[in-house]
Amino acid sequence: MFIFNLTNPLTLLLVVLATALLIFLAQETKRSSIAIIPLIAYLALLITHVVQVSTLSEEFAYLSSTIFKSIAIDFLFILVTFFSYLWVDDLEAKKNNIKSIDNSLDWFWKEI
Repeated sequence: MFIFNLTNPLTLLLVVLATALLIFLAQETKRSSIAIIPLIAYLALLITHVVQVSTLSEEFAYLSSTIFKSIAIDFLFILVTFFSYLWVDDLEAKKNNIKSIDNSLDWFWKEI
C-alpha cells in the first residue's frame, strides 16, 4: 500500500520548502490564488490519509501509526497555510483597494 509519508524527515523538509516558496511567491505577487494551492493540496492529502486509515486491512496494520502521524502533520500544515492564505488575501485586498474575504483578523495583521 502506498502512502505519502510525511513523517520522513527528507519528505517533510521538501514539503516545508515547497510551501514556503509558494507562500513567498504569493506574498511577492500579492495574489491569494497562489496561496490557496498548498491549502487545497493539504486538504486533499488529509482526505487521502483518512480514507487510507478507514480502509486499512489487517495486513497493513503496521502502517496505522505512520498514517496517524501524517494526519497530525496535515492538520498543522492546513492551519499554517490557511493563515498564510488569509494574510496574502489581506495584502491583495489592500493593493487593489477591495474588501478582503474576512476582516475579522485585522487586529492580528496589525501586530505583524
